Amino acid sequence: MGMGASNKSLAGVTLIATDGLSNQQKPGDESGEPVQKRKKPITRFFSSFYLVLVLLFVYLPIIYLVLFSFNEGKSQTNFTGFSLRWYENMFGDRTMLEAISVTLIIAVVSTVVSTVVGTVAAIGLSKAKRIVRAAVLEINNLPVLNPDIVTAIGLMLLFMSVKLQGGMLTLILSHISFCTPFVILSVMPKLRQLDDNVAEAALDLGATPVKALTRVIIPQIYPAIISGALIAFSMSLDDFVVSYFNAGAGINTISMYVYSMKRYNLSVNALATLIVVVVALILILANLVPYLKDKKAQKEEPQNV
Repeated sequence: MGMGASNKSLAGVTLIATDGLSNQQKPGDESGEPVQKRKKPITRFFSSFYLVLVLLFVYLPIIYLVLFSFNEGKSQTNFTGFSLRWYENMFGDRTMLEAISVTLIIAVVSTVVSTVVGTVAAIGLSKAKRIVRAAVLEINNLPVLNPDIVTAIGLMLLFMSVKLQGGMLTLILSHISFCTPFVILSVMPKLRQLDDNVAEAALDLGATPVKALTRVIIPQIYPAIISGALIAFSMSLDDFVVSYFNAGAGINTISMYVYSMKRYNLSVNALATLIVVVVALILILANLVPYLKDKKAQKEEPQNV
């Protein structure tokens, strides 16, 4: 009896001691989780130094380009004074303005068409059999993996075989052909995350296939669609090789105009600066608008009493 009671008491003491140790916080933060080892000063220094080098490598050429777009002289190495002469020259250069307008027209048209075609193709592939989907996606990857020169020559030979003269039409068709695969690659991962039962439920509730597409599927994948459209627009805007082989006589894009310049002038710096400013504004708006919407939604939510 004494031994049994003593064993029970010892067991009780052991349990209490164990429970007390488990409730005690281990060395670390307030939650009891161990704190990660702090980086050594020399490690932090090299990490920061490497980050600064990467940022300088990426952004220093852009800063240099923007700075010399305001240079008073023609030198690209010696800044002689602040001036807007190269912006005046740019807006006074009719050939450059025509190249800008042609580039924007082609980029906008090819982006819209390739986004629509790529999105519809991606939705169709998501419903296709696995073998068909895998085969089509492998074919879709060819223009992405192929060098631009191969795509350019292939399109040029195709247009020649159907006796289609080089011009705006061939440029737009060629840009659509190499932009569409990027849209498909952007939209497909988002479609894989969707629940097929949602669209089927919409059809069961009386929605037509078009309404199920426009009001159920597309609203869930529109971030991927916007991402694909931006990639297509960027690819079309700075393309040179495909445009060079498929443009007709007298048609220039920005890249072709710069390539054909007999002598480089700082008006190109002015044009590039304007493009950088526009892209920066778009990125700021793209990040600011969702933030403002979230703040507005938080204010409109009823506060819990």
